[in-house]
Amino acid sequence: MKEWFVYLLRCSDNTLYCGVTTDVERRVKEHNNGTASKYTRVKRPVTLEAAVTFPDRGTALRAEHAVKQKPAKEKLAFLKEMSVKTGQGFMKKTNLKDK
Repeated sequence: MKEWFVYLLRCSDNTLYCGVTTDVERRVKEHNNGTASKYTRVKRPVTLEAAVTFPDRGTALRAEHAVKQKPAKEKLAFLKEMSVKTGQGFMKKTNLKDK
């Protein structure tokens, strides 16, 4: 089974974007190329803030939904807290390439 990730991007206008993927580095490149989402297409460049691993797509999608319900200033802390509670890996942007 593939590992799934919930990731947070910081856009050029300082907003956050949350998504799910099986390959964080590829997805960040797609966002920066303008081929990943309408939202980030006009807010490039984006940088990776954090990513959390999940065992399957369904769990990752539920986690993404929970993150999106939080105010912007709470999203990063909530994602980190979620990784601790579930025992999943938490990666800050310094641990992953974002280019």
